[in-house]
Amino acid sequence: MQSRISLSTYALIGTMLFGMFFGAGNLIFPIQLGQLAGTNFWLALAGFLVTAIGLPFLGILAIGLSGSNGVRELSNRVHPVFGFLFSLFLYLTIGPFFAIPRTATVPFAVGIEPYVGDGHIALFLAIFSFLFFLLVYYFSLNPAKIMDVIGKYLTPAFLLFLFLLIIISLVRPMGSFQEPQGTYLNNAFMTGFKEGYNTMDALASLAFGIVVINAIKAKGISDVKSIAKTTWKSGIFAMLLMMLIYGFITYMGSSSVQAVGMFENGGLIFAAVAKHYFGSFGGILLAIIIVLACLKTSIGLITSCSEFFHEAFPKISYKSFVFILCAVSFLFANLGLNKIIQFAVPVLMFLYPLAIVLIVLALVSPLFKGKQSVYLMAMVLTFFVSILDGYQALVKSMPEAKLMFFDQIGAFYENILPFYDLGLGWILPALVGAVIGYFIHK
Repeated sequence: MQSRISLSTYALIGTMLFGMFFGAGNLIFPIQLGQLAGTNFWLALAGFLVTAIGLPFLGILAIGLSGSNGVRELSNRVHPVFGFLFSLFLYLTIGPFFAIPRTATVPFAVGIEPYVGDGHIALFLAIFSFLFFLLVYYFSLNPAKIMDVIGKYLTPAFLLFLFLLIIISLVRPMGSFQEPQGTYLNNAFMTGFKEGYNTMDALASLAFGIVVINAIKAKGISDVKSIAKTTWKSGIFAMLLMMLIYGFITYMGSSSVQAVGMFENGGLIFAAVAKHYFGSFGGILLAIIIVLACLKTSIGLITSCSEFFHEAFPKISYKSFVFILCAVSFLFANLGLNKIIQFAVPVLMFLYPLAIVLIVLALVSPLFKGKQSVYLMAMVLTFFVSILDGYQALVKSMPEAKLMFFDQIGAFYENILPFYDLGLGWILPALVGAVIGYFIHK
């Protein structure tokens, strides 16, 4: 066991954490949050940082402290059936249903959509996404070389361009902040909090946290306390850097409305801001860099998800899953960025409370000696609330999905559960379930 951890080790793990959670696809959310939050962007940003940075970091810690080899092993503490289903839904969410298709639609929204007439967007999206996933398929079968090139040269190029854009937006602001829009007017913090779900990074931390933990162990750090300490100290660097970047991007969005106007999604906002400062060449350069950065992310997600599904269904080969996931991601990508975000929200409103409770229970597990009944009862009661959260988010975007039975349950919850109207109605049931589970097994 390594007795003393060097500063370079903390820096290396911190860089890995940063690279793991900071992706080009995530940039579309804080810039749009900035536009919509306007003068309330500080409050909205604070809420966003809790779920976009804080929760993923706690997820990594939970994997490290629990000694689990990944999300399935950790969620098996609830029940093996739950472990399988939760892991399956999680990988589908951060995989072919939402996160992977988004890696194709974000660069399209930034680099191609602004230059294409409305009548041709669907055709160009189909062509672009087909070529994109053709490359992803090829490199997912032969990932080493392209990942090395993109990681060494193109990701730093993207960060350099991004920092240049941030500095210019600070030195030459585009305009003053506008009035907050929608729920950002009276409930900016919680709106930002729920917007952070869209990054999907807390879910990703459960799936890929073991990669970071294994990197720490490879440095000769083996006991649980030292792993937690290394993760914590390394995470401070990664979190501070991400907070700065997200903060500046949110500011950029807040100050952009007068100069570029309002847009439907953050990809179009980024394209407009880059074009405002650097002209058409700047917009195209940003698009090329984001395409390559998203290509790397997509390859990483395809390979990780294919490995999970091959392990879960060993009769189907890894290569077959690579093809299946690329094909499904291509189909979902052609719904367009707005639709992907719209359909993801109900799923995330359902999954996130379950993930948060699992992370918290894993972190405080020594207090109840890891009793399965605590995990089980807390998760069961959380489920009955989070399923309603998902339903209500679905009804907002698809009113035709409205069911009176669920509406009646929602009205009942609203009357008895604190913070339900804020999207945090699951907190009390989770606590009650944990207490019941503790005394059942005592």
